[in-house]
This record gives sequence, C-alpha cells and structure tokens, in this order.
Amino acid sequence: MIKIGTALFEAAEQLEREKGISKDVLVNSLCDALVAAYKKHIRDKDAENVEAILDETTGEIGVFRTKVVVSEVENEDLQISLDDAKEIDEEVELDDEVKIEVTPENFGRIAAQSAKQVITQRIREAERKLVLDEFMSKKGTLITGIIQRRDERNVIVNIGKTDAVMPSREQIPGEYYKPGNRIRVFVLDVKETSRLPQVIVSQAHSEIVRELFELEVPEIEDGIVEIKSIAREAGFRTKLAVWSNDPSVDSVGACIGPRGSRIQTIVGELKNEKIDIVRYSQDPVEYIVNALSPARIISVDILADDENRKEVFVIVPDDQLSLAIGREGQNVRLAHRLTGWKIDIKSESQARAMEDERERQMLEEMKEQPQEENDEPVAQEVLETVSQENTEEIQEENA
Repeated sequence: MIKIGTALFEAAEQLEREKGISKDVLVNSLCDALVAAYKKHIRDKDAENVEAILDETTGEIGVFRTKVVVSEVENEDLQISLDDAKEIDEEVELDDEVKIEVTPENFGRIAAQSAKQVITQRIREAERKLVLDEFMSKKGTLITGIIQRRDERNVIVNIGKTDAVMPSREQIPGEYYKPGNRIRVFVLDVKETSRLPQVIVSQAHSEIVRELFELEVPEIEDGIVEIKSIAREAGFRTKLAVWSNDPSVDSVGACIGPRGSRIQTIVGELKNEKIDIVRYSQDPVEYIVNALSPARIISVDILADDENRKEVFVIVPDDQLSLAIGREGQNVRLAHRLTGWKIDIKSESQARAMEDERERQMLEEMKEQPQEENDEPVAQEVLETVSQENTEEIQEENA
C-alpha cells in the first residue's frame, strides 16, 4: 500500500468548494492513474481484473487483483487455490472472489508521475462538462456579466465560470462597451470545444426584448398576455405584437404599465431604444394598420394571400406618408417583418395619380387595338340598314 495522507482529500474538498467538481472525480482519477501505471509496469495492458482501492480512513492506496477461488489453479493471474485464499480470508469458499494486493515495491514515485497527468486531464474534462451543462441550460435566456475587454471586433464578457464572446454583429451599433461595466446579455449559443465551451452572447437579438418583457410584465409570465411577434433593429427601434388571452386585460396597457413604469424600465435597459407596442389581430388588415402606427391609414387592399406571396397595398393621407414609411424605410420595414406581409405604401395623391394613369393607358390601348376583319362587313351592314331606315322615314314624312 502507498501512504498518501490526508492532503489529497483536503485538495479534493477545496476543488469541490471552488469549482464545483466532485471529490469523487479526483479520487477516481488517482485510482485510474495507479491502475494504468501498474499495467505499464508489468507490461500487461489487457489485465482486466486489476483495480486500485483507496482507504479514506488510513489514507492508503494500493493495487489489487481479483481472483477466483478454485480447487486447481490453471491461470495464476485469474485464479487462486482455496488454501492460499484462506490465508487471506478464513471464511472464503470455492468460486468466491478475493482481492489480492499486487502493489509493487517503490511504486509510489512511478504512480505519482502517472497520476499527475491523469488527474490534471480529468479535472479539465470535469470542469469543461460542468460549464457546458450549466450554460446549455441557460441557452436562450438572459444573464448578467462583466465586460472584460475588446478582442479585435469582439467584446469579451465574463459570465462566471467562463468568458463569453459577443461578436460585432450581436452588438448594439454605436454602443461603447467599457471594461468593468456590468452588462445583461442573451445566451445565443454554446459551442463545445476541446477546452472550455465557447459561449456566444448577444445584445442585438430580438429575443432579448421578449426576455425583458417577461421579467417586467407579470401578465406575460403568467400567460395572460402573449407576445406574438417581434421585429427589431437593435439600438434604434423595436415593434412588438401582443395579444391578451383574457378579454378583461388590455395587452398593450399591461406592457406599458402604470404611468409607463414597465416600458420605461425596458427602454432604459435597451439604452433608450424606441419600442412600439402593437395590438395583434387575426384580421390581417387590422393587424397591418396597427403595425404601421403611429401613421393613420386610409385603406388596405390585399393583393395576394397565399403561402408563397402575401402582399397588400396601403393608402395613407399625403401628410402621413413619411411617417408611415419611417426614416430610411424603418417603420414599414419593421411592420413587414412583424406581420410577414409585403407592404406597398402610397399617399392619397400618388394613388389617385396612379389610377388616372391606369385609366389613360386603358383608353390608349382601346384606341390602338385593331378591328378584326370579320367586324368590317357587320359594321358596313349596320350602317347601310340605318341609312335605309332614315331614308324611308324621310320619304314618309314628305308624303
């Protein structure tokens, strides 16, 4: 047996407290390392009946072979005679198994060298698995971290047991990420690597808005108010479509909160990003009208409504066109992403001009359309008949 004392157990307990890695990981790693060193020492890699046993009471560890008690030994590596077995345990009988210590002399140094590498590797694997399991469960949720530094175009955020990466595409445009500041981020993805898992976080993802509303609006968390759709351009504007499953609860009012308290908290969290709360409707016309708010709408005509194409034509007052379209098309673009409908917006005067142009083109097409050959005799016959009738009427009047 090899005396290891209590230092190992103290180190194992400290590891469990600091990193959450179970004491058994360290103990099992030591036992496996001892067995691997023994097999290498005796040059028998296929020995299956060898194990290391650690006595936590005495702080000793040794290598043991399990042998079957037989009346006649045919394989000394696997079997032991009944007489030899009784020297170890007087109550042993045939076909029982006994464990025989086979720890070589001066084996401690060899075991220590092998154990160091195995234990270090097992601890890294255990730590990687702990981090992977923890953040896999947090994927799709909001967490709080501390900004560490900028790495080229990425922002590195410490989120506890590891550092997360926020790529440039997941950052809010124009936002300054100062090291040391606390930040709330959305866990976008967790990628398993050979070292610690790589956690990808975001501040630009639309789901971060959903998470914030679920935190601030009890009606959403309880399922009374439902978020149907979100369209976001991070750092600028978000449109949120909500629906109430209880007729007595106003979905928009619940999200705004008393005197705007709830929405103000969320806007502050999103660095004063503008948020439009839209009332969802199963009627596409009503839904599109709501989505284009705050612009006033005169009419909405559905041009196509099938799986491949959903398109509407919207007319607004002349003074509402710029509001309906938004700066650089932002309002109509977000309304399209929110509703899933392609929206063509025209002012009232533009729509009238389009209608006049359409009528003018129809008249020109009618004038330019050539007559068919079969129409000429018929037309001539009609003219002759009318002429003859007029002549007869004149003659009758003169008579």
